[in-house]
Amino acid sequence: MTLWNGSYPFYPGANARFPFDTARAVIITIFLSMLATFIIILPGIRGRGRLFWFLRLVTGLFVGAVVLTIQFTRDWETGWVQANTSYKSFSRAVVNVDIGLHIGLEGVNITLKGNPVKQINETINYNEYFPWSFSSNYDRSYSEGLEKGLPSPILYVAEKFSSQSPCAVHRQYRISGHYASATLWLAFCTWLISILLFSMSILLHGGYMLLLTAALILFSLLFFFTARNTPKCPIQFGPVSLKTDYGESFWLTLVTGLLCLLLGLGVIILNSMEPEKLKLIFNLDKKKGAEEVWDKPCLLAEPSCSVQDVWMVPLAELSEVTATQL
Repeated sequence: MTLWNGSYPFYPGANARFPFDTARAVIITIFLSMLATFIIILPGIRGRGRLFWFLRLVTGLFVGAVVLTIQFTRDWETGWVQANTSYKSFSRAVVNVDIGLHIGLEGVNITLKGNPVKQINETINYNEYFPWSFSSNYDRSYSEGLEKGLPSPILYVAEKFSSQSPCAVHRQYRISGHYASATLWLAFCTWLISILLFSMSILLHGGYMLLLTAALILFSLLFFFTARNTPKCPIQFGPVSLKTDYGESFWLTLVTGLLCLLLGLGVIILNSMEPEKLKLIFNLDKKKGAEEVWDKPCLLAEPSCSVQDVWMVPLAELSEVTATQL
């Protein structure tokens, strides 16, 4: 008999698997449903305006979906390393694992996957999330991980981002993530206003709102850039170290910001140089027909002509007026 009957006093629950991101799934589902709905009514739009309308629809939904989704993603900064390391405290067992670090605006995600997954009679497939948003307590989440007896590599990486760590990166990431998130929410609001202005045919102000949306998106990247370039403690696993780089969310945000910038500049330039082409893109050329109706001379014999309109008839056309016997 040995202490703890030959086993270690670790948390007996099941390993934490990768959680299903319901927020991202709901956002994508909503925007895809909107896209499908508009595609159904697409055949009802006649002429060449159908293509321009579809391009505006896809671009607008893409920008809105990206700005809203990246609020909840956890891959603004990512890094992976494969190492041979100890599995748990008070244990001499060494395992070969892939260790992943995924940093988002509201916390850090640490993954641990064995090579192979089953080693030392255990399934090594962990994914732990430690939030640092203003409504969460990172140190408490870290303490709960200690109580559960999480694997040593996860606790070692998580300790680097705690407020008590000598690395001193917790405060910088927390503040930068908070302001980047707030800036993206403002960008989502300005995107909604630009969509409303374009639907009301106020094209110039819609272009200004797109420029403001682009500026806010790029400013959010600047906030995160300040945290990314703070000095970090090395995350070392024997001879190898875990290094991070910009993730998919960062580059997707950059592309979306540049897209809004180009679209906003394009609307403003076309409005000043080629307003007719801009109206054609937004299907506003149909108003010409209404203008022609008002500019057309009115004859007295026409039922829709009023007495006041007779004075607008040119003298050369007075001979065309015919009288009918009562």
